[in-house]
Amino acid sequence: MIKFGEIKQGDYVHAEYEGKTWLGEVTRLNKDEKQVCVQTEVQEFWFDTAHLHPIEISDEQLQKLHFSKNENEDGSVKYAKGAFRIITAAKDNFSNLEMWYREDVRHNPKINFVHELQNQYYDMTKVHLTNNPM
Repeated sequence: MIKFGEIKQGDYVHAEYEGKTWLGEVTRLNKDEKQVCVQTEVQEFWFDTAHLHPIEISDEQLQKLHFSKNENEDGSVKYAKGAFRIITAAKDNFSNLEMWYREDVRHNPKINFVHELQNQYYDMTKVHLTNNPM
């Protein structure tokens, strides 16, 4: 489950209905009823937050978001999308990362899931992070 206050329009989530789960994009929010409208491959549908699940940050997810990857000699890995950068201390270890965009540098921000990365990215760049190439 994802807390309603963490969800923003454009976030990618897993939406569950009758035991099936779909990857989708948040298209609208209903603050009065705390429901989230998600566009899935099937259709756009309203979900309670109890039926929304986060997508874990991984190399695969960053590749889907069109980040380029550079493995450094010291074992760290740098991901880049335009001027935005993420660096992990070790390959496939996203528990301790650093991100920066121009002069805005954030050390070890609380990011475990794709929607959290999208929200930090937007906060830093004022542009939505999508799976579209730059």
